[in-house]
Amino acid sequence: MADLSLFDHNAAGNPNNNIFGLPFTEDDASLVLVPVPWEVTVSYKAGTARAPERMFKSGLQIDIFDEDMRDVWKKGFYMREADKKILLKSDYLRKEAELYINYISQGENISNNKFMCKTLKEVNEGSMFLNKWVFDQTSELLEKGKLVGIVGGDHSTALGFLKALAENHSSFGILQIDAHCDLREAYEGFTHSHASIMYNVLKEIPQVTKVVQTGIRDFSDGEFQYINKSEGRISAFTSKQIRERIYCGETWNRIAEDIVSELPEKVYVSFDIDGLDQKLCPYTGTPVPGGFEFDEINFLLKKLISSGKKLIGFDLSETGISSNEWDENVGARVLFKLCHFMVASN
Repeated sequence: MADLSLFDHNAAGNPNNNIFGLPFTEDDASLVLVPVPWEVTVSYKAGTARAPERMFKSGLQIDIFDEDMRDVWKKGFYMREADKKILLKSDYLRKEAELYINYISQGENISNNKFMCKTLKEVNEGSMFLNKWVFDQTSELLEKGKLVGIVGGDHSTALGFLKALAENHSSFGILQIDAHCDLREAYEGFTHSHASIMYNVLKEIPQVTKVVQTGIRDFSDGEFQYINKSEGRISAFTSKQIRERIYCGETWNRIAEDIVSELPEKVYVSFDIDGLDQKLCPYTGTPVPGGFEFDEINFLLKKLISSGKKLIGFDLSETGISSNEWDENVGARVLFKLCHFMVASN
């Protein structure tokens, strides 16, 4: 364990320390964060690949005292340095994907264009490489007994980690906080699109017995039908349903209890930051009006932990970058709370 006797937790965050200015090494920390600087398939605004390093910087401004979970940070949080080779690969394939997306958006048939066929194949192969890389990184940490969280990057980055968890847990559920269902099959032709993450999870990971989606407010008819045909494997608490229940007099406490009750004993939290109100994340990849307040999500996660359910992992994805660093600031604070909830539940 780290020697905290000389660490002043009331002082300003020291940039020579690690995430949130905490003085832990990877060996010391109970929770290790893996940054995944990847945004190849984003279909609207880019920037999230550079969010992990920007959140690291913003996190130095956070007071580490937590009113609900005092001293949990003493068990140690550590974030690895972002892999520059992954970022460079993402940058290259992102430009290729943009050309492809622009081409098909004009109604063109890719079978008539050998270059576009090659581009699509290259992007899909790159995503498979990324999934394997994330699987290897997280499997190594799980074998060491570490708690693990993923910091994206776009939402597709979580698949490799979920596969690693599936080798350690025979069954678990996912609490998905998101504006979108992400249940599209190979969206825009990309097998591992950010818009396909939950489709791929349900298809490829039978250990995931339940996905509970909350905050959903922008989805297709096909996704709506997919949920209805899932035979209970997916439960969706749409933003419309939640707001109408509140407008009719129900409390967020009651609704949060209903959400938590749908989850099994072991839970993974998949947090796409666009699940929050857009004022909190204006530069996220695909912003949508509506969404949760920061405190509403904290209350929901607190309910999850107080219910006795165990948080086995999480991802935070789609945080944008902005000139005033607002998105990064909010993202860092979401990450701070996720770290605390993760360690407190184990």
